[in-house]
Order: sequence, then C-alpha cells, then structure tokens
Amino acid sequence: MAHEHHHHHEHHHHASRDHDLAFAVGIGLNVGFVVVEVVYGVLAHSMALLADAGHNLSDVLALALAWGASRLARRGPSARFTYGFRSSSIFAAVVNAALLFLVTGAIAWESIQRLWEPEPVATRTVIGVALLGIAVNAASAMLFARGRKEDLNIRGAFLHLAADALVSLGVVLAGIGILYTGWLWLDPAAGLLIAVVIVAGTWTLLKDSVSLAFDAVPGHIDPSQVRAYLAKLPGVAELHDLHIWGMSTTETALTVHLVMPGGHPGDAFMSEVCEELHGHFRVQHPTIQIETGARPCALAPDHVV
Repeated sequence: MAHEHHHHHEHHHHASRDHDLAFAVGIGLNVGFVVVEVVYGVLAHSMALLADAGHNLSDVLALALAWGASRLARRGPSARFTYGFRSSSIFAAVVNAALLFLVTGAIAWESIQRLWEPEPVATRTVIGVALLGIAVNAASAMLFARGRKEDLNIRGAFLHLAADALVSLGVVLAGIGILYTGWLWLDPAAGLLIAVVIVAGTWTLLKDSVSLAFDAVPGHIDPSQVRAYLAKLPGVAELHDLHIWGMSTTETALTVHLVMPGGHPGDAFMSEVCEELHGHFRVQHPTIQIETGARPCALAPDHVV
C-alpha cells in the first residue's frame, strides 16, 4: 500500500510574488550601474572598474535567471510535467555558474596583461564610481533582506549583492592606494582579486547546482540521519529504496519503502511522519510505501535503483 503526502505552503508562493518587485528594481539598478561602470571604466582606463562591471553584469543575469525560474516554479503541474517547472531553478543555477566562469576568465586575462603593462588610471573617477557601486549593491541587497530567512534563493540573492558591495569597497581602496602611492599595478591587482572572489563563490554554486541536477541529496540533509529516524519508527522492521533529491533549489522530495509486518499503521501515523520529515529535514514532498514483508521487494537491495 502506498501513501503520498505533500506539503503545500501558500505563503511561499505569495512571498515569491512579493519579491517580483524586488527582482525588477534590483535588476534595473544593476543594469544602470553596469552601463556607468563600463563607460567610466573605459574613460578612466581602469581594469578594476571594468572587472567590477563584468561582475555586476553577471549579477544581472543571475537575478534575471533566478526571477524567471521563480516565476516558472509557480506554474502548476500538467499531465506531462507532473511536478510543474520547479527544477527550472536548478537549471538557472547551473547556467549562472557557467556564465560567471566565462566572465571571470576574461577579467583575469585582461588583468594579467595590465599587470605587465600598467596604464594610467583616473583614480578619482574610479573611487567615485565604486562608491556609487557600494550604494547600489547595498540598496539592492536590502530589497531581499526581509525574505532571506525563509527562502534559500532569496538568501542567495541577498548574500550575492551584499558581497558585491564589499567588492566595490575593494575597488575604492585600490583607487585610494593608487592616489597616494602612484602604484598603477594596484588597479589590475584589484581586478585579479575580484576574479578570485568570483571564482570562490562560483565554485560552490557550480558544485551545488550540478549536484542537484544529478539528483544528489541536498546539502542541508544528512541521509544517514533520515535513515536512522525512519528505522526507529514504531513497527518498522526494515526500510529500503530510500531516495532524497532536490525538486528545485528550495524543495526536497523523498521516497522510501517501510517494511511493517504488523500491517499499515494508519493515516494518522503517516501524517505525523510526513510532518516530522518536513519539520526536521525540510522535506516537502515525501512518498512512503508500506510493505508487510510477506513478499520480497525487488527494490530491497541497496545497489538496485
């Protein structure tokens, strides 16, 4: 006998709609700032500004993809797409990581060339534009501050934008350093440092998103703890065919067969287990199949998928 229990959280969908405005404003602010950085980066011969412009452009693409994925995730299921389009957020994360690596490669290559042949930099222009960047990124981050505790995607947007404000601060410090020391190499060095920051953040994004794309257990869940919890349930003699995977970057699904020789424990027991899985492990879509053990299950061996 199989029992499926899904948790639907309407407040999550309402919160996602509330963040549509935050995404729109955040994208608008950053697009405008990218144009400013590119123009003044070229005029000031600043690799640090151009590097930061590339970084902010990748942020615009990341926000746009995240926004599109969040809207797709709200579309209901169909006969063909029975889970809807929740996994679009995983696809968006993989694409974002790939784009970030491309941008970073270009930034690093140009910065290395500038290290060998430093060019004069309009330091006051660099400092002024970077200060504007701190304001834009901090304001954009605050748009997502309210929902960062409930939604992992929103938290990621908040942390990404907050980190960008820190990167812009680094550009300001490089400009001040050049102004007072005349060391032109500080500008391309800042460009390389920004590239390192992007790679450090992108590597985790790439690793996590690719893992989710291959149906890995989400990082916030310890599968051994889930198995131990299920094995200790009253009446459970054995369990097998346990699978845990991310339906999206915010929702987790689980399937398992529980062998209960005493028979089906009833809906109240099943409901309680589903609530516990959600409360302790953040599993929103558990599917539990009860077996009495009268006949061996073909999926019982661990190596069988």
